[in-house]
Amino acid sequence: MIYLLRHGLDDEEYIGGWSAGDLTEEGKKQVQQISKFIALNNLDIEQIYSSDIKRAVSSSEIIGQELKLKPIYVKELRELDKGDLTGLLIKDAKRMYPEYFDNLDIYTRYPNGECMLDLYKRVKHLFTGLLEKNKTLIITHRGVINMVYFLLNDIPLDMNKERFGVTHASLHEIDPTNKLIRKLNNIGGIK
Repeated sequence: MIYLLRHGLDDEEYIGGWSAGDLTEEGKKQVQQISKFIALNNLDIEQIYSSDIKRAVSSSEIIGQELKLKPIYVKELRELDKGDLTGLLIKDAKRMYPEYFDNLDIYTRYPNGECMLDLYKRVKHLFTGLLEKNKTLIITHRGVINMVYFLLNDIPLDMNKERFGVTHASLHEIDPTNKLIRKLNNIGGIK
């Protein structure tokens, strides 16, 4: 199996993307809780790949410590690059770039950043190789995990980022043989 984990909670008053924001205290607790869930359920994980963005790095360090594994950082596991909006307070970004908050489509490119279709293509290219790596935990972002759901379910790409329930510190399991993906938990209500 391959497991995907969204990083823990970060400060949601800011635009994420490739920002340098770290986990909040609540986010650290979420990741500690999911690392215990992974250990208690004896999930067969031999390697950890992680986005190199700070909030994912912090999450991978917490889990790596619990599992006694050293994460491998992969730039391609980064969230959608929101270019000039990256790291801005959302209220400031809405004032400065109002066109990026209404009527976005998969082709709308952030200034000096990516569009959703770019992220989709990046993840599609990356996961061709990663699907061959069994017993792996991949720590990344909602956008990347959403792209995997689109790919494995052969669903046309859209802008609905809530569609697959990729919440902070949520764990998702990929069966690479059958190319299936499912959510295993929801922090605050682990099943």
